[in-house]
Amino acid sequence: MAPAPPTLSGTPTIPDGLVAVVKEACPACQLVAPVLEHLADVAGLVVYTQDDPTFPTAADWVIDDTDLAASWQIDLDAVPTLVRRVDGVEVARTIGWDRYNWEELTGITGLGDGLPVFKPG
Repeated sequence: MAPAPPTLSGTPTIPDGLVAVVKEACPACQLVAPVLEHLADVAGLVVYTQDDPTFPTAADWVIDDTDLAASWQIDLDAVPTLVRRVDGVEVARTIGWDRYNWEELTGITGLGDGLPVFKPG
């Protein structure tokens, strides 16, 4: 799934579906990198990365947010943050890594097998 292009004003258009915001310097983000890749494969996750455009990997579903434009638009408090958007509106959010919250938000069970159940952002 290719990301939506920025609007004419330079403000990014945050896509519907699952969206995560991460940064490589975050230990919890490092922990969930395999989960992000899995969600990109099975659920069309789009990832905005704040400090390294190749984290968690160089892929078309990873978007450079080093200018923090998307992070500001999403009203981000901490990373990793996972949100679900429907018709341009956020309908669910979880901050940090909490397997149960991520599974509930995504509707996908078995996320992060082998990872700790919880790690704050």
